[in-house]
Amino acid sequence: VQLVESGGGLVQAGGSLRLSCTVLRRTFGNYAMAWFRQAPGKEREFVASISWSGVHKYYGDSLLGRFTISRDNAKDTGYLQMNNLEPGDTAIYRCAADPVRGAAVASTSEFQYWGQGTQVTVSS
Repeated sequence: VQLVESGGGLVQAGGSLRLSCTVLRRTFGNYAMAWFRQAPGKEREFVASISWSGVHKYYGDSLLGRFTISRDNAKDTGYLQMNNLEPGDTAIYRCAADPVRGAAVASTSEFQYWGQGTQVTVSS
């Protein structure tokens, strides 16, 4: 199983980016997906999670309204749309997937499969 993120880059404050996460060589059925981020010198932070059906979505504090998580199960791909980006959003963003743990516990539970991450840099 491999998770591959893309879509990171350098953007000015107020700009937007859409991150993608594709699950390759999947060996399990339904799974929840989540996004986390880690800035230099800081702990990993929960960003968002989504259930297999896409109905249930959860967001980290203060991110709701700027970030939107979604998924396309036919493509085994999840997305994180980030709008009105701020310098404080600068971090490495990693996606995660888990066939056992649900989206509701992503913020407090260690998901099983992880991507390598993609860098997001927001300039002021």
